[in-house]
Amino acid sequence: MKPLSTRFAAAAAFILAAGVMTAGAPPVTAATPADTLVIADRIDDIVSLDPAEVFEFAGGDATRNMYDKLVEFDPRNIGPLVGGLAESWTISDDGMTYVFKIRQGVKFQSGNPMTAADAEFSLRRAIILKKTPSFILTQFGFNADNVAQKIRATGEFELTVTVDKPYAPTFFLYCLTATIGSIVDKNLAMSHEQDGDLGYEWLKTHSAGSGAYSLRSWKPSESYVLERNDDYWRGKPPMKRVIVRHVAESASQRLLVQKGDVDIARGLSPDDIAALRKVSGVKIEEDLKGRIWYFALNQKNPILANPDVIMAMKYLVDYKAIADNILRGQVSVHEAYLPLTYLGAIKDTPYHLDVAKAKALLAKAGYPNGFETTMHVRNASDRLEVAQAMQATFAKAGIKVKLITGTGKQTLAVYRARKHDIYMGLWGPDYPDPHTNADTFADNPDNRDEAKLTGKLAWRNSYFDPAMNKATQAALIERDTEKRRKLYEDAQRRWQKTSPFSVMFQQIIQTAERDNVNNFVTGGAIANTYYWITTK
Repeated sequence: MKPLSTRFAAAAAFILAAGVMTAGAPPVTAATPADTLVIADRIDDIVSLDPAEVFEFAGGDATRNMYDKLVEFDPRNIGPLVGGLAESWTISDDGMTYVFKIRQGVKFQSGNPMTAADAEFSLRRAIILKKTPSFILTQFGFNADNVAQKIRATGEFELTVTVDKPYAPTFFLYCLTATIGSIVDKNLAMSHEQDGDLGYEWLKTHSAGSGAYSLRSWKPSESYVLERNDDYWRGKPPMKRVIVRHVAESASQRLLVQKGDVDIARGLSPDDIAALRKVSGVKIEEDLKGRIWYFALNQKNPILANPDVIMAMKYLVDYKAIADNILRGQVSVHEAYLPLTYLGAIKDTPYHLDVAKAKALLAKAGYPNGFETTMHVRNASDRLEVAQAMQATFAKAGIKVKLITGTGKQTLAVYRARKHDIYMGLWGPDYPDPHTNADTFADNPDNRDEAKLTGKLAWRNSYFDPAMNKATQAALIERDTEKRRKLYEDAQRRWQKTSPFSVMFQQIIQTAERDNVNNFVTGGAIANTYYWITTK
């Protein structure tokens, strides 16, 4: 790693000073460097920065700016697919073979030229490593034994990929926009290979992409720093570097952005948003996201697996009160697994707080006096407030819930191991096709512990419903758009009545920015955040 520059040292010094300031020292007004974008966010969920492993919100934001994919979204017009490292592509008449024309003249941050061999290596590598998000690709029939035949560089600038069956026309392409579709510098990654790991240990804490920024440093649960790629093929990004610092408390974020110590604050409470609306020099931007708030009941717990208990708990949440009084302006009530703007999304909200109905259901289930259980929740202020509100309304029917809190990494570890009772959290789509959420919330082909289908929330909660599996797969391969829409609508209405999940809200991101910040794009409902078009 090259020595820190004087300007980088100054930026690091002021952000450290800002952290000290929030601990109780008198506020000191600071100005961020003109060529540096400084962001306060919650990034304690990052477990790795290898794009083959990244499956968390903050890690997705970081890697989106370090790596490119074959197929992308234009941050200035999110919606239509556009060429990324693939200039164009064709699909065979039978819908099973995709041929990508690779863009020429692109260089990785290392200076190595990007070719189809890198794309071949990256997709094969993601499948062979078999990390949590690998299902996004393996669902197309790829495995370690067949990738050499199914994913091939058929020319220096041509990649040919053959899937196992015809899918809805855009489905495979949308999946390539996910983080796991990132194209890695083969030569650089393999120069750091250890014991056949395809560079995995090194890439957890380094970058090897062609994106707008490279990773300068990452300190878990503290900060990461990105350095500009001056030779970026789309053009040199305006900001020389991006510093993202973990600031868990909303009040601390508010003070930092108010004083100008950070340019952007991304984890603010409704109260702090309301206060900042009155502050000169700060603006509030809003964006409907694909993230949904939900709670889930682990079906390994026999009490929580009782259908009447499941239904009772859905009637023991005051959705509207939480949206109106706790998450004011940051969510809308939403009770289906597909977020609004997705094909097949529905607006049905069949559940509301009804303690009498919940008590009757609990009595029918054999628990007239309720029961005791636990809920795992990340120790972020907004989630804790929501969990406490749920705890209070559950108690009205005799259900005593103990909250177990931890960092994002800690709570996810328990959740992915299926060792929770109730989990309350957020879920964001991995790609903008409806299968992304149908697959995780409704499909579980193998409920055994040893299956380790950790990317599927249905598996994490031991929810196994063959009828829902069948409905999900039928919608996946339907090539008529309107018929496919109807399949998802019908499936969600059944799922709302029978699954151990309760979707509560769809998130509206409220971001506080200094008024000199422009073009900070948080990606709408279908993408992550973009730093490389942001200006000051």
